[in-house]
Amino acid sequence: MKHRRIPKRRAAVAGAGIAALVAAGITFQTANASENSPTPTPDTLSVAKAGKLASSLGKELGADAAGTYYDAKAKALVVNVLNESAADAVESAGGKARIVENSLAELKSARATLDDKAAVPGTSWAMDPATNKVVVTADRTVKGAKLDKVASIVKSLGGKAELKQSKGEYKAFIAGGDAIWGSGSRCSLGFNVVKGGEPYFLTAGHCGNAVKSWSDSQGGSEIGATEESSFPGNDYAIVKYTADTPHPSEVNLYGGTQAISKAGDATVGQKVTRSGSTTQVHDGDVTALDATVNYQEGQVDGLIQTTVCAEPGDSGGALFAGDTALGLTSGGSGDCSSGGETFFQPVPEALSAYGAEIG
Repeated sequence: MKHRRIPKRRAAVAGAGIAALVAAGITFQTANASENSPTPTPDTLSVAKAGKLASSLGKELGADAAGTYYDAKAKALVVNVLNESAADAVESAGGKARIVENSLAELKSARATLDDKAAVPGTSWAMDPATNKVVVTADRTVKGAKLDKVASIVKSLGGKAELKQSKGEYKAFIAGGDAIWGSGSRCSLGFNVVKGGEPYFLTAGHCGNAVKSWSDSQGGSEIGATEESSFPGNDYAIVKYTADTPHPSEVNLYGGTQAISKAGDATVGQKVTRSGSTTQVHDGDVTALDATVNYQEGQVDGLIQTTVCAEPGDSGGALFAGDTALGLTSGGSGDCSSGGETFFQPVPEALSAYGAEIG
């Protein structure tokens, strides 16, 4: 049940969005305190505990929940809800409640409209819990009639969507973690995995589509062969080791290594690290989940959107937090000199598709 009156916990979200996320370093404006009673102090939570709380509250609140994100500065889970009773439940459980206007169902409907009418190459969209809107981004290639078309569709969605423009260009980051080579192209190894007791590794699907035989040096002997790949739609591939090559479950930090023991789901607001063969190691924040990107080659859905930079050749490389594998570098806009945004294929989905596990 929804009560669309102006609540005491109404959050001020004007002006927030992708640009604000980058500039503010994931510091979000929180709900106003009630004039009649103090707002409970939310629990201090790790990202993992915040994710578990978000999952349990999502089940408990049902349609009254409207998205969550992790406030990295306050180390608290922020939960968007539609009414006061749901806000009380969030605060009782240790979260920070914000009463917002748009329900998840309304935002999903807006996304469906975009999927149906606005799938123009060079665009992306994702639900932004900070603004309680679907944020649509058009890169520099979207101009003239195409930009007018996207702008008109966004405008028709009213307060459920907003349009932003990027100075960069969305593209899959293949150039011709550890560098892997084949067919004149270079990508990055994502994570070593085990399938049926045999060693494999994951990389990007657009890399697997382009290359069937991989080496660990340009023009070198084969170390692995692409067994399956999925792109567009998804962006993951699995490569079977064909040589006696060491394959530890770790990520190259280009000055050390990070052991990887498991795969997990990313959380909006989470601090993450990427390793790739072109630009090596860079950090950033998760800004959205289940993002859609319309590359020139086609649409890819369900991606992790971040402020981490990347460049051609970083494709397939590892996104992780501590010892947890999160994503495979897909593509994005910008570079590591001027900055940009990068999208990642979630690792758990790839593992499930191939019946593999981290190892």
